[in-house]
Amino acid sequence: MTQVLNFVDGAEVPASGSRTLDLVNPATGEVFGTSVLSEQSDVDAALAAAERAFKVWRKSTPAQRQLALLKIADALESRAEEFAELEIRETGKIRAVVLDEEIPECVSALRFFAGAARQLEGTASGEYLPGHTSAIRREPVGVCAQIAPWNYPLMMGVWKIAPALAAGNTVVLKPAETTPSTAVLLAKVAAEFLPEGAFNVLCGDRDTGRALVKHPITELVSITGSTRAGIDVATVAAADLKRTHLELGGNAPLLVFGDVNLAEAAEGIVGAAFYNAGQDCTAGSRVLVDAAIHDEFVAELTKAAAAQAPGEDFGPLNSEAQFGRVRGLVDRLPSHARVETGGTPAGDRGFFFSPTVISGLKQDDEIVQEEIFGPVITVQSFTDEDEAVRLANGVPYGLASSIWTNDLSRATRVSGELDFGCVWVNTHGPLVSEMPHGGFGHSGHGKDLSSYSFAEYTRVKHVMTRFA
Repeated sequence: MTQVLNFVDGAEVPASGSRTLDLVNPATGEVFGTSVLSEQSDVDAALAAAERAFKVWRKSTPAQRQLALLKIADALESRAEEFAELEIRETGKIRAVVLDEEIPECVSALRFFAGAARQLEGTASGEYLPGHTSAIRREPVGVCAQIAPWNYPLMMGVWKIAPALAAGNTVVLKPAETTPSTAVLLAKVAAEFLPEGAFNVLCGDRDTGRALVKHPITELVSITGSTRAGIDVATVAAADLKRTHLELGGNAPLLVFGDVNLAEAAEGIVGAAFYNAGQDCTAGSRVLVDAAIHDEFVAELTKAAAAQAPGEDFGPLNSEAQFGRVRGLVDRLPSHARVETGGTPAGDRGFFFSPTVISGLKQDDEIVQEEIFGPVITVQSFTDEDEAVRLANGVPYGLASSIWTNDLSRATRVSGELDFGCVWVNTHGPLVSEMPHGGFGHSGHGKDLSSYSFAEYTRVKHVMTRFA
């Protein structure tokens, strides 16, 4: 049986208590190991280590931080197979997707933020008051508590630690309960190039995360997770006025207008909806289609979805709890809904769910309003552009959206009306390190990736010098 330990102050260490969490392979449903369950004393030790390291790391030059991140990126790239094995065991992901798409994105983000470390910009110094010169300093915030999700354990971990370390902060990262292994390996790899305690990993549950947020050493809290988890973090952090970065749930609308190639659009949407078994906060799960082409497009969408094979084109849901949640949303469908394909578990082991398309839905239906986080597409129709925008914006989330049309004027017009942090046109899902990712409303606030994310891990100081 595998046992995953914490990584604190430059070394793997057990938790202070004896409690553990089971690790389950979602492709089989079988327990293959355990991780330690960190308690308050473990949180104290990790944050103390990060605080000590901050005194050193904050004084490193941008060039030194850049070099460290570049070396971490190279080491991750060279050990891609090892990282992939751990990621696949805990998530059930398709091997080629992890090796060809996700790990290269991790490497790219590390290299981007390595460059960003040497590109801090601010207001030019100058004399804004006679006889005085003003300058702006960009400084690291301090010790950052970061909470990563289970849907992209390695990639979301990298998205968090890279900008924080690049800006001169130190980190205590808590991975999700079900997917801790790649975070610990990343910390072990990074330790060769960082001061002891600069990057620590604590395994644990919600109480572990809550203790990290509440702790007086923590200066900034970053979480990627559900809206419920984000509200919990924000509430605890507010008691001590800690800065928060919340990348939370999503419920992306895909607006399909009547001038598109139906088969091509259907293929693209199915790919966006079922990537990672739909366990993606930007998943293209909520399709809004022009009533004039509704029936024909639903047929194309159903055909494309039914061709997807669980276990080959996408993996299982991450846990029995997530499997039960998705199944419950489908089982509680109202009578006016129509399951065009799927809607049932797939296979006789693990947490696989069949590719599903549901039509005939109304705006206030539970499955329309709630984030699904599974391989399920809902379909609604609209009669004109105004109704399409109203339906798209009529959910609490505001992370991602897309417009499918050949009309450039319409695409420009509608993209300005959609209340989402990202709008794609004739595609859905691509991300690059240079562009920001983050949402509005119940999708949280703050940005991952890009110089916008880097800036969030800094604080602004005004220094004025009298020279008269």
